[in-house]
Amino acid sequence: MVHAAPSPSPYSSSPRRDDSGFQKLVVAHHIVGLTGGGGANDFTLDTWKRDIQLASSKGIDGFALNVGPDDFTFAQVGYAYRAAEELQSDFKLFLSLDMAAISSRRDCNSPDTAAYIRNLTNTFIGEAAQLQVDGKALVSTFAGEACTFGEADVFTGWNKQFAQHPDIAGKIHFVPAFFLDIQQFRNFKDVMDGDFNFNGAWRTDFTTASASSMLGGSADLDHPSPQQQSAIADTLGSFKIDQWHIEQLGQVENSAHTYMTSIAPWFFTHFGADTYNKNFMYDCDDHLYVRRWETVIANRDKVDIVQLLTWNDFGESHYIGPIEGNLPAGSDAWTNGFDHQGFLEVTGYFAEWFKTGSQPAITKDQLLMWARPHPKHAHASNDPLPPPTNYELTQDVLWAVVFATAPGTVTLSTSDSTSQQFDVDAGINKLNVTLTPGGYMHGTLSRNGETVIDLKPDGYTFDPNPTTYNFNVFVALGAAGDSS
Repeated sequence: MVHAAPSPSPYSSSPRRDDSGFQKLVVAHHIVGLTGGGGANDFTLDTWKRDIQLASSKGIDGFALNVGPDDFTFAQVGYAYRAAEELQSDFKLFLSLDMAAISSRRDCNSPDTAAYIRNLTNTFIGEAAQLQVDGKALVSTFAGEACTFGEADVFTGWNKQFAQHPDIAGKIHFVPAFFLDIQQFRNFKDVMDGDFNFNGAWRTDFTTASASSMLGGSADLDHPSPQQQSAIADTLGSFKIDQWHIEQLGQVENSAHTYMTSIAPWFFTHFGADTYNKNFMYDCDDHLYVRRWETVIANRDKVDIVQLLTWNDFGESHYIGPIEGNLPAGSDAWTNGFDHQGFLEVTGYFAEWFKTGSQPAITKDQLLMWARPHPKHAHASNDPLPPPTNYELTQDVLWAVVFATAPGTVTLSTSDSTSQQFDVDAGINKLNVTLTPGGYMHGTLSRNGETVIDLKPDGYTFDPNPTTYNFNVFVALGAAGDSS
């Protein structure tokens, strides 16, 4: 995966299209490459129906189908479109051409590769469940910024061999995620109808190496000062890079200037050189999932589509859907027992808020908690890999968000002798406490002398002596009326 930080924008934005009639959307990135392959865990039509029904019930309007070069791609995408159509719902689909995966097996400097993605696109954009924007089929990408398709340069390649090729021209609304200097957007005239800021979900530029310069002075990442912790939270919650993307998108001529950004709950991957050779994480602390939603909602007049990263990227730990399908080899080491559907459960609240512009009333008390399974400086006794790059950024903290219908008292405990009480107001309350090695997570919400929520999930221990490094998060959700 390419993660290029954009260059700051010295330009002001040209006028964006009038989007007064544009329906804001929330979609989720669904990796088709994990749904097939000939094994017992392959998706069936019914699997797709279950995913679509679950996503739709949480305020998600569609799936961005990440498609690559796999021989089962056409069959699985066909199942997805058929499932959406047979359900007769408003749930829509669109292709996200994974040019990184496609380029790993096909030469993206060859016109044959352009012919492949045109054929893939044309096969499905006429389906009843295809998502339309401005009367055309939405199509996106992951990467593709190095593909010339046999033309003189990337800009000409995407123009002549895809967006304006006679097979495709006039049929699609193209919103790619190109990882390049965003000041190059202006060269994609007649190509980019919009921009997908894939890396908007995380601050990829905030690393262990950059921390001192970004925080100012000497940064003790184990014990940041209150000012530094506030600066970290502000950095993670900033809309600055989105704004740069929007400004540069405004420089593209003959474009609808559709802006799609991303929201994710986490990022950690731990593959060795014998597989995908990527072992790093991003700082996703400080209630990132909720904070990022709030940031995007505060800037909703500038954002057309939110894409959730992801429904099922288990290899990078940013999944919100059920753990199913064919997981990348080795990723079960950090995903088994680490369901993330607590994040999915609260998604509907924020999706409605983003789409309507009005904060919904909280009608049910909920407590969402998440934490990593071992101290960040713990030594893994049997892991051939070192801790992930940037692990120093994360904090040994239990994160909690309370959706409260009325004021109350929350108690967060991390051991039999370690707890802290918080007075919470009606609304969204973001809380945290330090984890205890060997301890657990336990949260209660009480009101008027009665316990409303009592959440102490089985299967979680903050283990000071892990066998392997796991910087994924364990997620738990409790609601009023649930049994303890």
